Amino acid sequence: MVIHYQGKKSGIPITFTIKIIGNNLSKSSSNYQVDLLIGDKQLPTFTTSIHQSLSNCLKEIYLFRKHNKINFDASSEEIASKLVPYDLVLYNCHKNILFMA
Repeated sequence: MVIHYQGKKSGIPITFTIKIIGNNLSKSSSNYQVDLLIGDKQLPTFTTSIHQSLSNCLKEIYLFRKHNKINFDASSEEIASKLVPYDLVLYNCHKNILFMA
């Protein structure tokens, strides 16, 4: 799943890309890999790029965003790739984590 947001980093307007890749390792567990990009440049995250849940991926992005004073405009959300319906429902359920105060 690839999602684009317009935002600002240190007051400069910029486009952010979030790539979330779901990997089914078995019937009982899933792992998610998250990448945060500005243009083609991947930004480093705090802990790891592999998480056991989508909500943990979004929390990682939130913490990175707050630490680096990056603002996303929620209304600029653009989903750039076709999603597995389950991942879309799960993302929509947890995306409020990205915009916590």
